[in-house]
Amino acid sequence: MMRSLRNVARLLRIARILARHDALFLLERTDVVRGVVWAARLLAHRSRQGRPGQRLAAALEEAGPSFIKMGQALSTRADLMGDEIAADLSALQDSLPPFPGELARAAIEAEFGKPVDALFRSFDDKAVAAASIAQVHFAVTTDGREVAVKVLRPGIEAKFARDLDLFYWGAELALAARPALRRFKPVESVRTLADTVALEMDLRYEAAAASELAENFTDDPTFHVPSIDWARTGRRVLTTARVSGIPIDDREAILAAGHDPEVVLKNAGNAFFRQVFRDGFFHGDLHAGNLFVQTDGSIAAVDFGIMGRLDRPNRRHLAELLLAFLTRDYRRAAEVHYEAGWIPPVSSVDAFTQACRSIAEPILDKPQNEISMGRLLGQLFQVAETFQMEAQPQLLLLQKTMLVGEGTARRLSPDSNMWFMARPLVEDWMAELMAPDARLRETLGELVKAGERLPRVLDSIERSISMIASGELKLHPETLHALRGGTPGRLPLIAAWVAIALLAGALAFLSLP
Repeated sequence: MMRSLRNVARLLRIARILARHDALFLLERTDVVRGVVWAARLLAHRSRQGRPGQRLAAALEEAGPSFIKMGQALSTRADLMGDEIAADLSALQDSLPPFPGELARAAIEAEFGKPVDALFRSFDDKAVAAASIAQVHFAVTTDGREVAVKVLRPGIEAKFARDLDLFYWGAELALAARPALRRFKPVESVRTLADTVALEMDLRYEAAAASELAENFTDDPTFHVPSIDWARTGRRVLTTARVSGIPIDDREAILAAGHDPEVVLKNAGNAFFRQVFRDGFFHGDLHAGNLFVQTDGSIAAVDFGIMGRLDRPNRRHLAELLLAFLTRDYRRAAEVHYEAGWIPPVSSVDAFTQACRSIAEPILDKPQNEISMGRLLGQLFQVAETFQMEAQPQLLLLQKTMLVGEGTARRLSPDSNMWFMARPLVEDWMAELMAPDARLRETLGELVKAGERLPRVLDSIERSISMIASGELKLHPETLHALRGGTPGRLPLIAAWVAIALLAGALAFLSLP
């Protein structure tokens, strides 16, 4: 009861902020807190400025750090918010007024147990960037290296814990009132947000992400990740090499520096496609403030708090889907959804093929430089609801990242399209992936993994048999009768020997020169 009362009071405060910005539609769509919406509309003085998504973004910025993060998460849910609102939310700036430099110094000293002067020759108290979770200061280490120092906001963990409880409560309330919302996975979406925030609030995870991304591009001179100063990195403090350069959307400055914007875009696009398809590990916040053009025309990235992962099957399906749309093979685009398991087999492939065509043709019929694959995927996810497609969290972040990347690319090189420039990379990767030897290696790898699990399965069977024999595990009489029938009772043992034979064959094949 106390939890509900506390959250109703907090929800009313948030609703008043939404009402002031004429953005109460966020709550109205749930249709579960009508009293709160009515009271907020009555108490607030509205000011209507901009599109609905822009008004909602302004309201979330005013509501505070947790709601900025929620807005960024909603920007990946075009299936819930619609294309225009999702696009406006994707431009939501994660920026807040900075906290005082002396608090940053205190946090650094508490983290490492030594004075700031023992770690840095100089430390600029004025933050160069301030976001909802942390802010960044420039400094010079005692051995003379220029670095960027990211420091968590004081008390940010408690603030997020309080707001996340409100989000969970709201998701549970919505599900109880409207069970039809279950396919949108509201509680799971809040849990994903909570997991993301938990990772962002331990800066060692961000350091590890940057280190992994840097390793993936060790041999690529066109894309750089700043090195981590592990000695000056902890849970609440992250220190990296300082990055300088031209923001990637500053076309005039890039031209003045003698760079070809199309070459810069190609480098950036190729780096993104390698992250997604080659590595399955990609930067999930590719706005212009996180990408800089270096003196040699290469790209340097910063801020690795939001990263995405795609497993190999999803990468393959996504690559096939993009190529199918780029070649207007709508039947193949529909089939990929079924093969990936994104849409249940009870739906009609022919009907979904028609849906794919209805979405893609208006987009693909535009001039090449105006084609947005991010927008196409967003609309596809919306239409796919009709075919019982559940939300795909692993694709939603990617779709949002694609939209942001497209906007940046359009400002950099208005006459180019990053998808068509990178298409040969995707085709080459698919050709390599679908080659017979690659498919055989993948199949054998799956067999080996199955073989590694086999001892645990057999051990589990043995324990179950022992429990049955000792009377610890009771079986229904009909089950016992079926097991005594002979052949059915031998099936687990036969299956085990078949698996062992397959594993032995796979291992023998792998050992061949």
